[in-house]
Amino acid sequence: MKLEGGCYCGSVRYVAEGEPMMKAQCHCRECQYISGGSPNMFVVMPIDGFKFTKGSPKKFARSDLEGAVTREFCAECGTHMTTLRPGLPAAILKVGTLDDPGLFGSPQMAIYTVDKQPFHVIPEGLPAFERLPQRG
Repeated sequence: MKLEGGCYCGSVRYVAEGEPMMKAQCHCRECQYISGGSPNMFVVMPIDGFKFTKGSPKKFARSDLEGAVTREFCAECGTHMTTLRPGLPAAILKVGTLDDPGLFGSPQMAIYTVDKQPFHVIPEGLPAFERLPQRG
């Protein structure tokens, strides 16, 4: 699969190729900040198939959290496009930044529902986890 996307103003563009490793919606408090209060829809793609094709993002990681993720965003318009998690060889892409968000399809699971707000909707039948599911 080939996914292309970028920021709102067009200053930063990316391409991601490979098979999605995970498609989910995250309800964690951190994602609520990034999304404006909604669950964060994302797709995890192999890092070796990911690259920025135009511009380069600004990076931010909280220094007060152990194992903090690095968020990559456009310095011009502020669009958060990708997240990098320590120890995970993948690029976590924000679905809203895809040129064709319809390629996402639907999430496979809802995670960090421990932080879910009363106005968040989890589709009926979607597996939901208080935190991350156990890897098998």
